[in-house]
Amino acid sequence: MKALLLAGGIGSRISRHLGGKPKCTVSLGKESLIEYTIKLLHKKGINEIALTLGYKANVIMNVLKPFEQSCNIKYYFNPFFDVTNSIASAWFAKDFFKKEDTIIMNGDVFLEESLLDNILSEQKNPVLFSDETRKETADYKFKYTNNILEKYGKELTGDDITGEYVGIAKLKANFIPVFLKNMEEMIKTQKHNVWWENILYSLSDKQPIYVQDVKGKFWAEVDYIEDYERIINFVKK
Repeated sequence: MKALLLAGGIGSRISRHLGGKPKCTVSLGKESLIEYTIKLLHKKGINEIALTLGYKANVIMNVLKPFEQSCNIKYYFNPFFDVTNSIASAWFAKDFFKKEDTIIMNGDVFLEESLLDNILSEQKNPVLFSDETRKETADYKFKYTNNILEKYGKELTGDDITGEYVGIAKLKANFIPVFLKNMEEMIKTQKHNVWWENILYSLSDKQPIYVQDVKGKFWAEVDYIEDYERIINFVKK
C-alpha cells in the first residue's frame, strides 16, 4: 500500500488566518497536521509516502525532515502550482504510481485513526469517501445511489446531496493503469485547471466510481477557519 498526499495549493480561502503557512502545517498542539498524517500512515504499515508540493514547499519539507528516511518520504514538485490545479500536481507525481494499491488524499485533511482503518480495509475499487452526516453544511457534495457516484459538485442542492466528499480516494492496483491513462489524456487536452478527483469523475459514465460513507467517523479538511477549529476541538477531547 502506498499513499500520495496533494499539498501544493495556496489555500486562499483560509490563508489570512494562517499567516501564509501551508494549510497542512497548521498546528494541532504538539505537532502539525502533516506530521500527524505521516505518522499515522506509517503506523498503519504504509511505507511509501509521497507528497506533491508547490506553495512554500521548503516549509513543508523542513517540518518533515525528521521523518524523511524512517517513513520513506518522496517529494514531487509542481512549479506551476499558482496557475494550475491539483491534477497537474498529480501528473508531476505520475512516476510514483505503480501497480500497487494506493491512497490519494488532500494534504489538508485530518482524519481520526479508526477512519483510516476503515479506508484501508475498503474493498470497493475505485472508491471515494463521503460523510452522509454533513449535507446542509457540505462544501463539495456527492450524489450516489447504492454506493455508485451519480453527481458531484459544490452547486448540488436538496435531494441531490447524499453526503460531503472527504478528500480521499483508494485505488486498487488493477485500476492504476486506467487512472494514469485518463490523467494523461486530460493533461494533453489542457485540462490542468481541475482537481485530481476529476480524473475519477470523468470516468463515471464509463464504469462505476464507488462512494463509501465514513459512518460518523471524525474528519475535517482545512478549507475554512471553522474547519480548523473543529479539528482543534476534536484533538483536545
